[in-house]
Amino acid sequence: MPEQYIACLNLSLAMILVGSSVVAGKIMVEDLPVFLASALRFVLALAILLPLLARREGGLPRLCRRTWLKLAVQSLCGSFLFTVFLLYGLARTGPASAGVITSTTPACMGLLAWLFLKDRPSRHVLSGILLSMAGVLVINLARFPHAGGGGATHPVLGNLLVLAAVFFESLFLLIRKTVPEPLSPLAASTIISLFGLLWFLPMGLYEAATADLAAIPPADWLVVLYYGVFVTAFAYIFWFAGITRVRPSTAGVFTAILPVSALILSALVLHEPIGWPQIAGCGCVLGGIVLISR
Repeated sequence: MPEQYIACLNLSLAMILVGSSVVAGKIMVEDLPVFLASALRFVLALAILLPLLARREGGLPRLCRRTWLKLAVQSLCGSFLFTVFLLYGLARTGPASAGVITSTTPACMGLLAWLFLKDRPSRHVLSGILLSMAGVLVINLARFPHAGGGGATHPVLGNLLVLAAVFFESLFLLIRKTVPEPLSPLAASTIISLFGLLWFLPMGLYEAATADLAAIPPADWLVVLYYGVFVTAFAYIFWFAGITRVRPSTAGVFTAILPVSALILSALVLHEPIGWPQIAGCGCVLGGIVLISR
C-alpha cells in the first residue's frame, strides 16, 4: 500500500478515536472530577506506552531543549487545555451542540496552517476540504434543532468552552509539524502523554483526596480505561504516524471525521436519531477524504 494511503488511514483512525471522546467525555463528567479522570487517563496510557517504547526503541530519545519545549507546549494545548475545555464544556452543553462546534476544526486548522506554516492548499486539496466541510455542515444543521438538548445546563458557556477546545486542538495537531528532529510516533505519543500527566497531576491529586471515589459507578471507571487506552495512547500513535507524512492542509481535512465519529457513536451509545441528512453528510466527508487521498 502506498505511503500516502497509509498516512491517510492513520489520520482517519486517529480522528475516529478522538471523535469518540465527545461521547466518552459526556459520560465521564457526569460523576468523575475532570482533573482526576484526566490524570488517570494518562497513567493508563503510559502504562502501555512506556514499556512498549523501552522494548522497541530503548527508552526516551535524546532531543534538544527547543524540541522538548515545543512538545511541552503541544501537550499543554492538546492534552491539557483541549481536554479541560471540552470536558467542562460537555458538562454544560449537549453532545449535539459539541458536534456542531467541533465541525469547525478543519477550518480552524487550515487557517492556522496558512497563517503560521505558510501552507496554502492547492485547488485539489481545497476542493476536498470544502466538500468535507459541506458534509459536516449538513450533519450538524440536521441536528441543530436538538442542539440544546442532551442535558445542557448552561449552553452558551458550554459552547464557548468547546469552541476554545477546538482552537487548542488545532494548535496541538499542527505543532508536531514544527519539530525538525526525527521522532517516531511511539516516542512522540509517550512524551506528549508524560507532559499530559504532569499538567493534570497536581489538581488530580487534590480531587482524589477530596472526592467520594466510592460513590462513582464502575461503568465510569471503564470509560476512563477506554479514554486512556484508545483516545489517548492509540489515537496519538495513529495521528503522529500520519501527520509527518502529509501537508498540514491535507491533514486538516481528516479532522472532519471527528464530528462524524461523534455522530455515529452518539446514535449507538446515547441513542440520538440518524436520518438521511446525516447519511448524506457522511458521504460528503468521505468524498472529500478520497479527493485528498488521491
